[in-house]
Amino acid sequence: MSVLVKKTQDELRTLVLEAVGRAVADGKLPAEPLPDFIVEVPQDRANGDYSTNVAFVGARVFRNAPRKIADIIAEYIDLTGTYFSECSVAGAGFINFRLCSGFYADILLDIKSLNEKYGRSDYGKGKKYNVEFVSANPTGPMHMGNARGGALGDCLASVLEMAGYEVEREFYVNDAGNQIEKFGLSLDIRYQQLIKGEDAVELPEDSYHGEDIIERAKQFREKYGDEFIDKSEEERRKALVEFALPLNIDKMRENMAKYRINYDTWFMESTLHKSGDVKDCIDYLTNKGLTYEKDGALWYKNIEVQTEMLKEQGKTQEEIDKLELKDDVLIRKNGNPTYFAADIAYHRNKLVTRGFDKAIDVWGADHHGHVARMKGVLRALDLDESRLDVVLMQLVNLTRNGEVVRMSKRTGKAITLTDLLDEIPVDAVRFLFNMREPGSTMDFDLDLAVEESSQNPVYYCQYANARICSILRKLKEDGITPRPCTREELEKLTEPEEKELIRHLASLTDEIVLSAKNYDPARITRYAITLATLFHKYYNACRIGVEDEALMQARVCLCECVRSVMVNILNAFSIETPDRM
Repeated sequence: MSVLVKKTQDELRTLVLEAVGRAVADGKLPAEPLPDFIVEVPQDRANGDYSTNVAFVGARVFRNAPRKIADIIAEYIDLTGTYFSECSVAGAGFINFRLCSGFYADILLDIKSLNEKYGRSDYGKGKKYNVEFVSANPTGPMHMGNARGGALGDCLASVLEMAGYEVEREFYVNDAGNQIEKFGLSLDIRYQQLIKGEDAVELPEDSYHGEDIIERAKQFREKYGDEFIDKSEEERRKALVEFALPLNIDKMRENMAKYRINYDTWFMESTLHKSGDVKDCIDYLTNKGLTYEKDGALWYKNIEVQTEMLKEQGKTQEEIDKLELKDDVLIRKNGNPTYFAADIAYHRNKLVTRGFDKAIDVWGADHHGHVARMKGVLRALDLDESRLDVVLMQLVNLTRNGEVVRMSKRTGKAITLTDLLDEIPVDAVRFLFNMREPGSTMDFDLDLAVEESSQNPVYYCQYANARICSILRKLKEDGITPRPCTREELEKLTEPEEKELIRHLASLTDEIVLSAKNYDPARITRYAITLATLFHKYYNACRIGVEDEALMQARVCLCECVRSVMVNILNAFSIETPDRM
């Protein structure tokens, strides 16, 4: 929470404790230790801005009814010189407090003082977090899961930064292993077909059949002609992969840049094999007795490790048996390490070699079963498995006119990230993909995303900013220049709509911290929508250009503060803030 909000809550707690102390000194309450109590913002502000349950938690030790205890404590509350103007007792014993005008004024002064830093905190204490997201297979185009993962991962990283963490955005490129062998085979067959004819060489069913493979094979032939057709299969496929893979990776970089995502690190899986990291991890597990050989392959004792973890969590053997755990292959019969083996080395590299305090992976929900396996193997490597957190995101349904859309109108193929960004403004894609928490399946309305109306959430938020810019331009045309306001002038903002709007502004820091704690950037998009709603409500209820110059300047200041906060949020999510719409 903001420094001012925390100071206010701490002040209220002190007021209550001092009142209890005075009541005890006067013999109104017995001298007993007071249990911990809550100071909170009630959902219904009708009775007050803050409330405490102190009378309820004190009922047993004070041996009295909560209502009577609340009446006694309220009698001894002294609000002189505080941020509170009123104290009252409601219901069975809640003590409610109202904020004074000075609190609202100081929130606005705080925003004006901090400007683009408002809402940020040191909650994360500078801990180093690695956020790895998208990490699409470089053998083909990126799909809708990658689109949602990109917006989610990038905005999550921004939220963590605002909450005081040191964050590194990372893309893990799977440029080794089975999928690259399949990539090479697919390119090879298409290259041969271009030269010998489609019927001359058959493309296996489990190969990559996309148009992108044919395109890369054509580009390879344009550069090298037919000179590789008589080379060995190994040499030809190696040349094809070395030609096509960098082009695919460059295309992914290009797509991510268009999506306004700039990674700090593009980490190549192949480096883990070249450096010996994969072998080191396998040796470590073997030395601990956690591997065995079977059918010519080397296996990891996943069942043993996970069973131990689950029993520590209180699971019975019967419950564990229902999970049907399986051991995992680390090295195949052909001597090649599996993807899982590389993934183990990759996470050890993040947590040990590069020393991140936390690794956060954004994965599709279909990876659910992999989470426990990865945490288990980290423990097997003698690492704290809690240093890995996985955000699982559900599928996206693209809709138009209420119907699910699966094919691109342009290509007739499954819609890719490129197709989406060609059709929908990036602002809308980034905002709308963060409208729901990651674990929720979401419908992405293609019609709504391009609509320029209040029904489109990102347009609605951008319009609030543009409307404020329009207000400031109109004032300038009328010869009115905004100026700094005194605390006394800002205390003139007493209308309910003004107070409601300022209270929302005051909650930003807390919302950012909660968003960071829960790995849920959707809290911030919802915050922005509510901010826009409350501003439009305020604008319709309170005229800016009033005759009272001090009140007018105070209302202009409130508009500027709303704009500052909205710009901070949208900029953090790499969403544009036009001043005219």
